[in-house]
Amino acid sequence: MAARTEPRIIELRHVCKAFAKPSGEPLPVLKDIDIAITRGEILGLLGRSGSGKSTLLRIAGGLIQPTSGEVLYREAPLGGPAEGIAIVFQTFALYPWLTVLENVELGLDALGLPVAEARRRAMASIDLIGLDGFQSAYPRELSGGMRQRVGFARAIVSDPTLLLMDEPFSALDVLTAETLRTDFLDLWIEQKLPTKAVLMVTHNIEEAVLMCDRILVLGSNPGHIAAEIPVSLPQPRNRLDASFHAIVDEIYAILTSRMAEAIGERKQVHGGMGQLLMPVSVNRVGGFAETLAMPPYAGHAELGKIAGPLALEINDLLPIAAALHILEFAELEGGAIKLTAAGHLFAQSGTEERKRLFREHLIRFVPLAAHIRQVLDEREGHRAPRERFEFELEDHLNRNDADSTLRAIIGWGRYAELFSYDDRTRTFGLDLSGQ
Repeated sequence: MAARTEPRIIELRHVCKAFAKPSGEPLPVLKDIDIAITRGEILGLLGRSGSGKSTLLRIAGGLIQPTSGEVLYREAPLGGPAEGIAIVFQTFALYPWLTVLENVELGLDALGLPVAEARRRAMASIDLIGLDGFQSAYPRELSGGMRQRVGFARAIVSDPTLLLMDEPFSALDVLTAETLRTDFLDLWIEQKLPTKAVLMVTHNIEEAVLMCDRILVLGSNPGHIAAEIPVSLPQPRNRLDASFHAIVDEIYAILTSRMAEAIGERKQVHGGMGQLLMPVSVNRVGGFAETLAMPPYAGHAELGKIAGPLALEINDLLPIAAALHILEFAELEGGAIKLTAAGHLFAQSGTEERKRLFREHLIRFVPLAAHIRQVLDEREGHRAPRERFEFELEDHLNRNDADSTLRAIIGWGRYAELFSYDDRTRTFGLDLSGQ
């Protein structure tokens, strides 16, 4: 819980959320979430895809109800969408047949204001967010950054007490995102926004440290608060400061250590058949290994130091690091990654030798790959339906994770020429003509 003394805008107490599987069994996505957001605070929710960040944001907005626990907004139970809460979505979510002004005015529909007052407030929001002169334009005439500014203007036009932001900069290019992020922070610091508190979902670690007063790092399966990181650096913040990098490195260390622990635990149960895999291409794994093997890294790097030059956010970086760790081409420790001897060889090999190494490690260290190959070898026709392996995986993983794991193993198996897969018939098979 927050240690701040300012009034609490919203509280989530012991919130849990589960969705129903096709079988009717509950699939938990959030477990025992305790959050308090205070006046004058930007709180960040940071975590990998699948950690329940967006679900948690929608619970805070009253868009979905928790399975258990309670949500208090201004000290009263939140039973649904409430006045004073607004959302900025990841996608622009604009009506293409409406002008900028008309899209912004939609944010006032529920208030039932007189037309003249609604127009005045909409124009004020448009001016504040830097869109003056474009009120008569249609979304198709605007760049991505300008469209997202319309989304911000629509959210703040109702003078919300609490602003919820669901990865609001992730759909933008790097330069546009940086400009819009800076403009938003300037308005916040100068207290030109009506908003009293912000809850922001992000998967960009530097963005979280740049903007937030506190960061909650979410773990997965089910989503839970793994760590709370206070960010006491004064605004505006400098990405080059050592204190800034220290917080970034701390978050990477938390995320990677928990990921390495989970990988190790999965290897010990069910013969490793329950290992969750993320569908990352071998080309990306190989390219990352090559970069890591070269100067200045020489096979060892802090993830926070190598992510920036490669322009990788955690949703891209962690699956690559996890793949290298699972295949034992690298080791994860704290917030660092280090190539093994086999990883150095993999990074420096030519195409055929790299494929041979990958195949050997895939069979040796990924039990699901070896299991699929064994089943295909033993069958007379050397074919097996995808459903057979889906059913086995769903004994250990939820449906989404089982699907992710199969997509990963299909890509890796094809690259290694360990087996083939026909997506039309959803069938694994062997081509033994060249073996």
